[in-house]
Amino acid sequence: MKFLLSSAMALALLGGAAQASGDAAKGEAIFNKNCKTCHAIVDKDGKDIVKGGKTGPNQYGLIGGPAAHDDGFKRYSKSLVALRETGFTWTEDEVADYIADPRKYLQAKLGDKKAKSNMAYKLKDEQSRKDVAAYLAQFAH
Repeated sequence: MKFLLSSAMALALLGGAAQASGDAAKGEAIFNKNCKTCHAIVDKDGKDIVKGGKTGPNQYGLIGGPAAHDDGFKRYSKSLVALRETGFTWTEDEVADYIADPRKYLQAKLGDKKAKSNMAYKLKDEQSRKDVAAYLAQFAH
């Protein structure tokens, strides 16, 4: 009985830490194929980690940062800025959920059926989304 209680406690404690289980190497390949058309990853010193498009914001510091995290990017949707104003912080799980359908994600988070995202791209495969989030976590805020 003592063993069962200990195992249950261990699972409960580990449950919070084991949410997003992505593969960063696979995520890098997915990012390079699908995301870098619009997004770059440029570190705080201005070094290009991934040379990408400028249509979307820099992804460096996304994980652990607020919504609308790139202060140099001026084309965020009003809805994403509104999410930032709630004190929202990106986690791997939140990023994985967002890239499934950015518009629906913002509508649910803000409780506003009119919320919109300027990002039209959707990544439907759940594991691929987790992989991209794990990749981006390497460049966390």
